[in-house]
Amino acid sequence: MKYLSFCLVLFSAGNAYSAEKVTVMLDWFVNPDHGPIIIAQEKGYFADEGLEVEIIAPADPSDPPKLVAAGKADIAISYQPQLHLQIHEGLPLIRVGTLVSTPLNCLLVEADGPIKSIADLKGKKIGFSVAGVEEAVLDAMFRPHDFGIDDVEMINVNWSLSPAVMSGQVDAVIGAFRNFELNQMEIEGVPGRCFYPEEEGLPAYDELIYVMKADAIDKDMMTRFLAATELAVQYIVNHPVESRDIFIGTSKELDDELNRKAWVDTLPRFALRPAALDAGRYARFESFLKEAGLIPSINPVSEIALDVTAQ
Repeated sequence: MKYLSFCLVLFSAGNAYSAEKVTVMLDWFVNPDHGPIIIAQEKGYFADEGLEVEIIAPADPSDPPKLVAAGKADIAISYQPQLHLQIHEGLPLIRVGTLVSTPLNCLLVEADGPIKSIADLKGKKIGFSVAGVEEAVLDAMFRPHDFGIDDVEMINVNWSLSPAVMSGQVDAVIGAFRNFELNQMEIEGVPGRCFYPEEEGLPAYDELIYVMKADAIDKDMMTRFLAATELAVQYIVNHPVESRDIFIGTSKELDDELNRKAWVDTLPRFALRPAALDAGRYARFESFLKEAGLIPSINPVSEIALDVTAQ
């Protein structure tokens, strides 16, 4: 019996010692979008896969892909639209998994304000946070209404998206997340309304993805990482209240009305099969960016996205 106990201690110590360290850079501060990562950590799914995962929130949301490209982090949470541009800019990145498999971005206005349709935005002020893709998104949404991006005034409001709308600084903002800013405006007593890009002519895309350095992909590690997050998504779907309580229990800052509401709205958007790759989705968005004049050529999907579990 003593011999068995001693062997178990050695086995446990060996597992702890052999855990592979992985650094994950989030796209922003911890929020319900990162639910599967946090749940996989808290439920021990990463540990069961032999991974010791360090989760880091960046000081600047533009940093994570750059840090991964420079070899200073293993995995970054990023956005499919930005990934296409970053690859054309020369960053050696590739998509290796999906976190949130539907668009979250929306064109946000006050529900009770003067903007009743997209056509009403001609000649108006629109706030944004990140230049580049957002202009192409807006142009695609405006085109069916017989005007374009040159017919509005674009104003950089940084990350103050819903406050810019509520204060009247702008008539609308692009880049607002439908699971966050809509809830934030409701809590503030100024209901908002979203116009959804994927319902206005834009190709559907994965909002949040996992990216790695293209020439330094660890398929075995990433396969185990995705297996853990897949288990986490299954747990979240099966136990939405318990998983929410685990999530908000990790930090006092998360235990508020906004995060509770956002958790409910984010839950159905998590990728149920995070390793699965819809090649057509990436090909269509690459073509969209080329037609919008944002990229000079079309890269094959194999240079943009990868299924690390494929044999």
